[in-house]
Amino acid sequence: MEISFLGGASEVGRLGMLLRHQGITLLFDYGVQPADPPVYPMEAPPVDTLFLSHSHLDHCGMIPVVSRRSETDVLMTPVTTAVTNILLEDSIKVSKIEGFPQPFSKLDIRTMNSNVLPIGYGDTIEIGGFQVGVHSAGHIPGSSMFEIRGSQTLLFTGDLQTIDTRLVRGARPVGCDVLIIESTYAGRFHPDRAVTEEAFLKKVQDVVERGGVALVPCFAVARTQEILMVLSEMDFDVWLDGMGRGVSQVYLRHPGFLRSVKEMRSAFGRSRIIRSHHGREKALQGEVIVTTSGMLSGGPALFYLDRLKDDPRNAVILTGYQVEGTNGRSLLEESLIEIHGARTKVTCEVAYYDFSAHADHKDLVSFVEGCDPSTVVLMHGEAREELTGALEGRECILPMEGERHSF
Repeated sequence: MEISFLGGASEVGRLGMLLRHQGITLLFDYGVQPADPPVYPMEAPPVDTLFLSHSHLDHCGMIPVVSRRSETDVLMTPVTTAVTNILLEDSIKVSKIEGFPQPFSKLDIRTMNSNVLPIGYGDTIEIGGFQVGVHSAGHIPGSSMFEIRGSQTLLFTGDLQTIDTRLVRGARPVGCDVLIIESTYAGRFHPDRAVTEEAFLKKVQDVVERGGVALVPCFAVARTQEILMVLSEMDFDVWLDGMGRGVSQVYLRHPGFLRSVKEMRSAFGRSRIIRSHHGREKALQGEVIVTTSGMLSGGPALFYLDRLKDDPRNAVILTGYQVEGTNGRSLLEESLIEIHGARTKVTCEVAYYDFSAHADHKDLVSFVEGCDPSTVVLMHGEAREELTGALEGRECILPMEGERHSF
């Protein structure tokens, strides 16, 4: 078997991995880095089948380009299909607004959907000389790891989380010969999740008690829903805006991919849904606003921030990693935000809490030990070498984009 990466090997984002064996070519993920302008993976060759690990744009954002060429079969869980459609449609809209060239059309998305084959955890798919098993990756609802059984067993993790969160249970190790594992947080450690939740709720309560509004910009996929579930622990007046509304409804239609559909439904039901400008004005008189986008790159969050930024009683509470060059990073480091084309000072409080959906350094090491592979391929990370010292006794491969490695 031979693997090579079209993107997402030495970097975080735009992941795509080819696997070739006895005339069969499989592609695992094919994403775009939604930067300014977008960064695309290397061009994919014709493939027999494409497996999608989950519905984040850096993993799914270029799949219609592959599926339209030869109507390639695309395998993913039903919840991943539904959310991927939302994100792909939105990426076309954003490209038009920003003036970026869009590599696929709505027709290409429809072609992709006509070739989707739904899969579920525990399934085994026969393709050529392979058997491919499907396991939960614990990252977001529907996220999958793929166990590729041939002359050797390979495990491709996609994005990975090993701890249980409010939304999904963590991934469990799968025995394999070759482990192809993400390393986004190599060398970094997350705080205890329960401690983070408690501190987050305390901050929101402080803001509300001093008469302010807590603005919580969130990623629409999984983070919005988890934050709603955490907030439901308290009796806050919570308003929900942005794409997270539609994604929440998708998750509720696929309860088998949630840790507790009852808790998710309760949290969503307690939120006030915003559907109009009038609703946004009312939300500004409330206590907590949960809205997209998570890095303040657009969406309703900028509308609210523009109205809330000058009152020190208010707070912007970030719950996800802020990529360098984004509005969110500028806000954290400089208290500056770009609104209406101008950089503006923010005088309200700014806070950050780590609700990452990725395994950290210690959890990655523990997962590797549980899988017990002889060879570890470290991908999707900018500090992969931080892990090699902790994986003594195992061959560690740090591939670069375009390189080929055989097993």
